[in-house]
Amino acid sequence: MDARLERAEAMYERAVFGGDAGGLEVADRELDALEADLALARGRVAHARFLDGQGEDAEELALFERAVALYRLVGDVRGEGAALFWVGVFHQVVRRDQESARAAFERSHDLATKAGDKLTLSYVLRHLGIAEHVAGRLQAARERLEESVRLRREIGFQAGVAANLVGLAYIAVAEGRHDDAVAVLDEAGEIAEANGAAGVMRSIEEARAQL
Repeated sequence: MDARLERAEAMYERAVFGGDAGGLEVADRELDALEADLALARGRVAHARFLDGQGEDAEELALFERAVALYRLVGDVRGEGAALFWVGVFHQVVRRDQESARAAFERSHDLATKAGDKLTLSYVLRHLGIAEHVAGRLQAARERLEESVRLRREIGFQAGVAANLVGLAYIAVAEGRHDDAVAVLDEAGEIAEANGAAGVMRSIEEARAQL
């Protein structure tokens, strides 16, 4: 059982049987935080199903928005920033609504910066880079992805580095830098293989086929 559930049970028993209701507000806050974690996790599972070709889950956005609201309620800046990132992903990837996605990403960026959450920052920068690429702003796209790569190297998220290098290879191609694209994909392949990132390897092969 999650420790927060155990504490809530203890606080319930203390209130009902011991006559001390002083811990119930704490129980509420911890259960709100637990519900936020659960909503975010369920939303991510729903998104994974979408990526697997199983279609849009009507509850996905509501789950992410519920997580945002609950993290904000309990004052969890890191959690709120992460949940807002996923709101942005939903709008960008599922709905293809770049404007709504950007608003969520920018707010997520602010909160993740405040919380020092480099992992979420790396994801936000990656998806802002994707948005810039879609809009044809190649230099801005490259800068966002390069900063995301820097953060991911710093925290040791190697599979994420490889994934971003694939994006940088596409940008290199669009900028007419074919040799750079080949070199970047070679580096991405080495990193992906060393880290067992089979999904990224498929993306690398797809990119190589388009060179």
